[in-house]
Amino acid sequence: MLKGIPPILSPELMKIMMEMGHGDEIVLADGNYPAASHSNRIIDGHGHGVADFLQAILAFFPLDTYVTHPVILMNPVEGDEKSPVIWKSYEDIMKKTNDIPIKIGKLERMDFYERSKAAYAIIATSERAQYANLILKKGVL
Repeated sequence: MLKGIPPILSPELMKIMMEMGHGDEIVLADGNYPAASHSNRIIDGHGHGVADFLQAILAFFPLDTYVTHPVILMNPVEGDEKSPVIWKSYEDIMKKTNDIPIKIGKLERMDFYERSKAAYAIIATSERAQYANLILKKGVL
C-alpha cells in the first residue's frame, strides 16, 4: 500500500499509465464493451464503474493539450438517448481535475471500436450505463 493512491488503481493499472507515452490512449470501457476482442492489454476493472476510474485516473494522468479532443466518447446510434446522463458526471469530474477546459469529442460506434484497437490498454469495467465508454489521450507534464 502507498499513501494517496486510490485502491481502485491497481498496481497493474499504475504500471500501464506510467509506461504510456505522450499521445498513447487508454479506453475506459463499460460492461457491454467487447474489450477482450479489441486489445491484448486488458485491465480487469470489474466491480467498478467508469466514472470511478475516471476520477482516480485523472488525479495522475495528464490529458493531451496538443489535440482538440483529448477525451473521446462513443456517439449514440440513431434512436438512442443523444446525451447519456453519465456524460454529465464525466464533465463534472474533468472540471474538478483539470485547470483548463477539456474539449470532448465523439466518434461513431464502429469508428470508436476501430480506434480502441490501437489503444495502449482497455480497462474493462462493470459499468451498466449505456455509452459510458471513453478514450483518454495522454499528455505531458
